[in-house]
Amino acid sequence: MDLHAGAKMGLNAAAAAFYAFPVLISVLTVRFFYVLWHSGQPVSRPRATGLRCLIVLGSGGHTAEMMNILTTLQKDRFTPRYYVAALTDNMSLQKAQVYEQSLIQSDGAKTAENAHFMQIYRSREVGQSYITSIATTLLATLHAMWLVIRIRPQVIFCNGPGTCFPLCVSAFLLKVLGLGWSSIFYIESIARVKKLSLSGLLLYKLRIADQFFVQWPQLQHKYPRACYAGRLM
Repeated sequence: MDLHAGAKMGLNAAAAAFYAFPVLISVLTVRFFYVLWHSGQPVSRPRATGLRCLIVLGSGGHTAEMMNILTTLQKDRFTPRYYVAALTDNMSLQKAQVYEQSLIQSDGAKTAENAHFMQIYRSREVGQSYITSIATTLLATLHAMWLVIRIRPQVIFCNGPGTCFPLCVSAFLLKVLGLGWSSIFYIESIARVKKLSLSGLLLYKLRIADQFFVQWPQLQHKYPRACYAGRLM
């Protein structure tokens, strides 16, 4: 009797899972297209408090460009700020720390609580083959998902380093799952004159970025969904 009842319960559970799975897929599909449609729409109500801001830094010119962009932001609106750089990048976070120290000297000690500095596994090293980068990208994506869940950023700024792709994908997945909402702003590097970087191309084609900016008019003509921002450097 007990075996019969247990088998019946097992069949009922399997049947419920069988019918629930397509419903779950349908809900996620609807949610996916809702996120695509809603991304980039203006916020109905301006927030009075600060927005948790995730800033992705890249080696070399990427960080220099991003730091230049940050000088134009309203610091009280985008706070706290979380700076993220690749684990093998030893210079970018130092530049961010110097920048935040300059804000402390001008704005007071309260600014110190608004800045956080983190590192993430790099998706692909310079010169690394695309085949071996699959495994490192998956590892970076898992790490990025953990960081995004931990930070729950409301705004993400990035400008092309490979580090930004897993972070943006993770933020987009959280939006689809209804676990958080991040507005992703992508500013293509000024070094990209005729074509987008790999990160930029992926974010553009997958429609992950809420706002996509380029710094050359010919790029805007080639990628019409991008916005021409002019020279930011």
